[in-house]
Amino acid sequence: MLLTVQGITILDKGGNIIWSTPPLKSAVNKLVLTEMGNIVLLDQSSDSLWESFQHPTDTIVIGQRLPVGASLTSAASNSDLSTGNYKLVVTSFDAILQWYGQTYWKLSLDTKAYKNSNYVAEYMSINTTGLYLFGQDGTVPVFVVGLPLANFRIAKVAISGQFTIMSFSGTDWKQEFVGPDNGCQTPIACGRLGLCTEDSVSSSPVCSCPPNFHVDAGNFGGCVPSNGSYSLPFACSSTLNNSQSNSSVVSFFKMGNVDYFGRVYSDPVFYEMNLSVCQDLCSTNCSCLGIFYKSSSGSCYVVEDNLGSIQSSNGGKNDLVGYIKVIATATTDIDDDDSDGGQTSQNGGFPVVAAVMLPAIGFIVLMALVVLMWRRLILSKRQEMKLGKPSSHSSGDLEAFHIPGLPSRFDFEELEEATENFKTLIGSGGFGAVYKGVLHDKSIVAVKKIVNIGIQGKRDFCTEIAVIGNIHHVNLVKLKGFCAQGRHRLLVYEYMNRGSLDRNLFGGGPVLEWQERFDVALGTARGLAYLHSGCEQKIIHCDIKPENILLQDQFQAKISDFGLSKLLSPEQSGLFTTMRGTRGYLAPEWLTNSAITEKTDVYSFGMVLLELVSGRKNCYFRSRSHSMDESNSGGGNSDASSTTGLVYFPLFALEMHEQSSYLELADPRLEGRVTYEDVEKMVRIALCCVHEEPALRPNMVTVVGMLEGGTPLPQPRIESLNFLRFYGRRFTEASTIAEENEYGSRLQQLARDSISMASSPTGFSYMSSQNISGPR
Repeated sequence: MLLTVQGITILDKGGNIIWSTPPLKSAVNKLVLTEMGNIVLLDQSSDSLWESFQHPTDTIVIGQRLPVGASLTSAASNSDLSTGNYKLVVTSFDAILQWYGQTYWKLSLDTKAYKNSNYVAEYMSINTTGLYLFGQDGTVPVFVVGLPLANFRIAKVAISGQFTIMSFSGTDWKQEFVGPDNGCQTPIACGRLGLCTEDSVSSSPVCSCPPNFHVDAGNFGGCVPSNGSYSLPFACSSTLNNSQSNSSVVSFFKMGNVDYFGRVYSDPVFYEMNLSVCQDLCSTNCSCLGIFYKSSSGSCYVVEDNLGSIQSSNGGKNDLVGYIKVIATATTDIDDDDSDGGQTSQNGGFPVVAAVMLPAIGFIVLMALVVLMWRRLILSKRQEMKLGKPSSHSSGDLEAFHIPGLPSRFDFEELEEATENFKTLIGSGGFGAVYKGVLHDKSIVAVKKIVNIGIQGKRDFCTEIAVIGNIHHVNLVKLKGFCAQGRHRLLVYEYMNRGSLDRNLFGGGPVLEWQERFDVALGTARGLAYLHSGCEQKIIHCDIKPENILLQDQFQAKISDFGLSKLLSPEQSGLFTTMRGTRGYLAPEWLTNSAITEKTDVYSFGMVLLELVSGRKNCYFRSRSHSMDESNSGGGNSDASSTTGLVYFPLFALEMHEQSSYLELADPRLEGRVTYEDVEKMVRIALCCVHEEPALRPNMVTVVGMLEGGTPLPQPRIESLNFLRFYGRRFTEASTIAEENEYGSRLQQLARDSISMASSPTGFSYMSSQNISGPR
């Protein structure tokens, strides 16, 4: 390496230039290696001429910035450090991994990343606490991946195509983050057209070939057609163009229910399209190498230019079918081996050559189809037995039920011992009860025991495992494992030592200070924001309430109970109609047959915020003996509290907002240990969240920004809050009726029922007094 006034030059043994710095604006005076590892060339005035940090290859270190538009590119191999095919690109709203322009991972959709704000990102960097995308001149983190404290770490695009973060301590490197964490989600995990299945134990890719294909013994790797008369095309090559002449034909080999590494990050070329039309599009496009077709929606996805590995379907739950384009001469015979035919033309049947065969050959093909259909049925039954799927004669047991990535599977006897035969009850709900337990490693857990489980219950149980087992966020309760043994269905969670918010807020223990309440609100908002926009697929909780917000040391809030969550696929409308939730927190749209979206959770969160402000349930009964004492917290001339009896706090909050009397709303137990501005902020956010029209409610990402102070507080829309006055009148009427009849218990029942009736313009009949939700 030579350092001259022109810059740095690197020569090989023969004196040939391998690399040099570009032409510089002035002469180099000196080279400096900074404490952060940056090589800087300075001129006579100590102005920077060139910096190594501004020209990264596959790695960045602490202190180095990767600005929007810049990228990291992998090496070709461990022994060849030239430019590879994997690239990490930083955009204004994300960091994405690409292979030949095809996206296969996004930081925003990784379960370990948290979206902190809606600001435009300006650069990516790592520091001693984690990985960040920063905006606002480096003052606001847009995305955060929190990591253990480390003095030295690097972020790198590995030759595998994965983005990794590693820290160094002493003599060892420790991998702290990897994306994608499933090796089968990388483009060439198993070579071109290789079938990748994730090993359930080691989580490493297991490679094979799809039906009608075998391992390629040539230079390309991956898989090629078993029938040598067929070959895979290369995009817009002369080979393919010649193959589409009069002497050859384009066909498609069916691979069954499989997926492709980049499909979830791309849109279909068309919706509601027939399979044959989808194949026609690919046949006439020399760049197209295959298609993936979803029959339920008619979605047509195309793979162009470069063909990577394919993925095994997740238990056959999707209806996505892959078809690979192949080329053959017109004289190619049909291969009727032990597949289901595997080959379709543009018209959805066998290759085009089948159309010109003699009737006798057609009869043979028909007989072959009958045999193949019979064999397929037998193989399907065998596969069901192998996967533990219940047949029509089975008991429907879930002994072989498995979700890749799920932390642990417990035996029932192990959990029975851990809970001392389910001795200490710490919670209960519609599906069962929750018990405290201690595992063999001395860790304390909460064991949810599902009872009286039926067909619907099994589905909810499996849904909860699939959702929670793969969701990780600091403000979501972690699922440690599950048990599906015989008739027993149990879930094992991390133990939250401070219990639920309702016990801490409404119980007789020490009063929660305002900062603790704010921390709970912010943590809950962050957890919901992650469920709504941080996951690969949107999750609506549907039952946000204090009982489902659990607390750890330092009052760190974590959302629990995903048993009733609805996991939405990108092609679903985001709507579902089954009534669920808890009275008092149900948004009006539940009872008016309107669309149920993530804004339903926003409404429930707003109701929880109001309870955090007041320290009481939003609907509570005030006795005569306490009415005067509580005048400061719920009195005055308001309709919500003008009588002794039921107080409907949301209406009182609206009235005090209109009068700018926010301190009247604060929990009197705080005894002045809260400011006017703090209460105003919380109340205004809460009222915005409970707007009657879902479109007027902010999303949870915006709510997080409001709480953190980065997003300005909007003014609540009074016209969209007038429904609270109707609710308040119904509660007052219920209170009066109950007092006249001198039935206190009837008052409470009428109060509960009135919100159900008030929510419906048609007089919706009230629900039972039991929560619809499942257990915590």
